[in-house]
Amino acid sequence: MSNPITESLDGEDLTKLVPHLNDNVRLLGGLLGDAIRSQSGDILFQMVEDVRRLSIAARSGLEKQNQALHQKLAGLSSDDMYHLARAFNLFLNLSNIADQYEQLRLHKALDWDGLDENSERPAYQSSFCKLNNKFASILESGVTPEKLYRTVCKLAIEPVLTAHPTQVSRRTVSNKYLRIENILEALDKPGLRDYHVVDLHAQLYRVITELWETDEIRRQKPTPLDEAKSGLVVFDQTLWDAVPQVLHTLSRVLQKHTRNRLPLDATPLRICSWMGGDRDGNPNVTPQITEQVICASRWKAAELYFIEIKALRDELSMNDCNAKLAAVVGDKHEPYRVLLKGLLKKLSRTMRHMENLLDGSTSTPKRNIVHTRDDLLQPLMLCYNSLLDCDDNIIADGRLTSIIRRVHAFGTISMPLDIRQEADRHTAALAEITDYLGLGAYCKWTESERQEFLTGELQNKRPLIPGNFPASDEVRIVLDTFKMIARQPAEYLSAYVISMATSPSDVLAVEVLQRACGVQQPLRVVPLFERLDDLQNAAQTMKTLWSNPVYAEKIAGEQEIMIGYSDSAKDAGQLSAAWGLYRAQEQLVELAATHDIKLTLFHGRGGTVARGGGPAHAAIRSQPPGSVNGSMRVTEQGEVIQSKYGVPGIAVESLKTYLCAVLDATLTPPPAPKPQWRETMDSLSAIALKEFRSTVRETPDFVAYFVQATPESELGALNIGSRPARRRKGEGITYLRAIPWIFAWTQTRLMLPAWLGIGAALQTALDNRQEDQLREMQAQWPFFKSTIDLIEMVLAKADPEVAAFYDLQLVDEKLQPLGELLRTKYQQIVKAVMELTGHQRLVEHEPFVLQGIIVRNPYVDPLNILQVEILSRIRKGETGIIEDALIMAINGISAGMRNTG
Repeated sequence: MSNPITESLDGEDLTKLVPHLNDNVRLLGGLLGDAIRSQSGDILFQMVEDVRRLSIAARSGLEKQNQALHQKLAGLSSDDMYHLARAFNLFLNLSNIADQYEQLRLHKALDWDGLDENSERPAYQSSFCKLNNKFASILESGVTPEKLYRTVCKLAIEPVLTAHPTQVSRRTVSNKYLRIENILEALDKPGLRDYHVVDLHAQLYRVITELWETDEIRRQKPTPLDEAKSGLVVFDQTLWDAVPQVLHTLSRVLQKHTRNRLPLDATPLRICSWMGGDRDGNPNVTPQITEQVICASRWKAAELYFIEIKALRDELSMNDCNAKLAAVVGDKHEPYRVLLKGLLKKLSRTMRHMENLLDGSTSTPKRNIVHTRDDLLQPLMLCYNSLLDCDDNIIADGRLTSIIRRVHAFGTISMPLDIRQEADRHTAALAEITDYLGLGAYCKWTESERQEFLTGELQNKRPLIPGNFPASDEVRIVLDTFKMIARQPAEYLSAYVISMATSPSDVLAVEVLQRACGVQQPLRVVPLFERLDDLQNAAQTMKTLWSNPVYAEKIAGEQEIMIGYSDSAKDAGQLSAAWGLYRAQEQLVELAATHDIKLTLFHGRGGTVARGGGPAHAAIRSQPPGSVNGSMRVTEQGEVIQSKYGVPGIAVESLKTYLCAVLDATLTPPPAPKPQWRETMDSLSAIALKEFRSTVRETPDFVAYFVQATPESELGALNIGSRPARRRKGEGITYLRAIPWIFAWTQTRLMLPAWLGIGAALQTALDNRQEDQLREMQAQWPFFKSTIDLIEMVLAKADPEVAAFYDLQLVDEKLQPLGELLRTKYQQIVKAVMELTGHQRLVEHEPFVLQGIIVRNPYVDPLNILQVEILSRIRKGETGIIEDALIMAINGISAGMRNTG
């Protein structure tokens, strides 16, 4: 009997794939088929086979088989639906693993100029090659070696890992996927004997069988602590080693081109986190939870340092040392080991203390534990300097240097936490305080009155909040958060982000509340401008703040500002939001230069195009000139974390890409857009905005249609994230988070948020004979090219016929014309994009992407058909296994689309 999931690999479409990838997909699919038959029997095996064959035939245009596929799936029991969805879901995830490993393999296979015969092992070759070529290109452009060196030393790039309200993978499942990728890598090693290959295939079969036998579904909603621990797993498995590895390679390339190494204390890369710190609309993130996450992060850091320093102690067996080290350890044998033994004891005590705190112990902190990075740096630098003084440079440059670089990058907490809260929560706190003190109704004050009051409080010596202040529960949580911040060493926390910031008083309010709650080393306050109006007013807001002498003195010439891609796109549509973000950055950069402010922009991007996602280098390159001035923060969310950092080699490539892109944008920025391009974008944006808002906001039945046509309502009941899908209670999309808004449309494969409004804008320009102007913009302006390329990719992934099936089965007949209208708009934008690009087929210029879509479609289609039937049964009141089947369908469609929210 043929294999249930892989026979389609014999079709001509797949022969165009990289042969190595094809082989790995065949291998994994074949082993999955064996596992299904072995563990679940021939009946399920044959059912999967039948559905697979019908789906492939239906995709080829055979209507009879298409009808048979729909009839077969509609007639299945709920139990069969669950198992069938699991099979297709697992195959799509295994295909993604093979695809991800192929990317890594191709990176390693790149030619690598500039290394001599004594260079490092192959794992470093690709990293050296790309950095080496980037440095050479930058120097060829006219940048001096001195300027290149200074810029590299001052780089500050911070990926910020965040939780995800539609994250679908369990941590235990993700770990098994990593094991599979590691085995694929082992199979690529040269010189393997036949028995080695057989053994590795057996290991793969074992892991795939484990996956088939594992319950992929969370039976309880993850807590914020669970999500933080998931982030720490990624940190442990990849980032802990990837960051020093990239910095080591960076130092070597820097030395080659500038004759200077990267300073030990330089931190061009740091990793931060929102997991356990982001309380915006999430009542589950309390001050106590944040402290627990800090403890867990400190425990993980202590454990990892313990392992590394123990290995270092084994290496440093020499007796010669300098006078400073001898003065500390005395006249003892093997002085380095003596010194490090004491540090290991402190780390061990630190782990035990963190364990006690996590278990609920209220004991006072023990002495002689590791609190700050200086507790680690002092003994490590003693060792380092002693080795240099004793001419043991080669030893100092090994593991010890990597540990020291880790201490500077990670500190003692692995990933410092940002705190995020909505602006209205601070306003409510100040309103209660001023009312209690008889100062008036803060909520009713004008913006200028608020600013005057808050500026005065920043200079007032008396406490603002009385000790007996009777705060409401909601305000108490806000104040307790600031008091929790006051208890933490500064290096445990990073920034305080204000979501939905609209005015200068939003920023001043947080500064005042930090002061009022005893924060001795205040966190930098970062306004997050998300909606289109707020982006358009961002420069005026910051001008007012930077013109305030008290605030200007407080920030000491440095300001971080966050710009939100998700909510701006939900508010205005993708094109209008992208142009609004671009213009806001331009204005902020110009204003910062006027006020002599070092500006860092924090990009709140997601994984999907509708949330600012896309290839990192193209995204950074498309930013306005001057906006990437050696520093950048960017969110990495949910499944994106796994895809970019879940595997060691890919993590290295991802970090290296950020380094190259930020250097490129800083030292050789793209040209400013021509005035006529701006005029065209203004016109395109206005048309797209009107089309988007008239559809989403002004169409009377749009919300009702959205609720019926997508699984949005059902998402909130699933255990796929600790954060509620809505910021507040209420119907419609106003309070719906941007992530589930996009996720729901991705499930139906209409992908509406990524393109709605853009077709009308492009078609209007083409009808007005502006095609030459648009093509010039696409050829010469990275921003516009990136925008069109990403939209084209989304359109290629979309399938309006699948979305039409959702309408036919789930949507009231009176609402179905709205779906027809949306699908007409989809056809309009496809026509416009193909006319602009000159393509005969979407993404034909990206054959690997196109082939991936073609390959996955026959495996995603049955999941969509199943999901429609599942939703129909759930909406009629069915519960139990049918809800598990829904989660499996959601997981599989997400895997097939390579996106969640």
